[in-house]
Amino acid sequence: MKSTGVVRKVDELGRIVLPRELRNTLDIEAKTPIEIFVDGEKIVLQKYQPDGICMVTGEVSERNFALANGKIIVSSEGADYLMKELQQYLVK
Repeated sequence: MKSTGVVRKVDELGRIVLPRELRNTLDIEAKTPIEIFVDGEKIVLQKYQPDGICMVTGEVSERNFALANGKIIVSSEGADYLMKELQQYLVK
């Protein structure tokens, strides 16, 4: 885990503000769902990604499939996009 050096106070309603630089770096916009985990005395925030989400298109479907021993999840549309891009890359 990497320290950002940023310290924020919790307001009266229990809220904190994530620094703009951090939100931009992690592509967190307004309404982005965030999961909250507890690890001992630590609170861990992570962008929520439902199981089976296509890593290319963002589509969530039971028809999505896993590649590379489950490390990559793609939809049919995402797979087509990747195939075209790979073909262009390999032709060079």
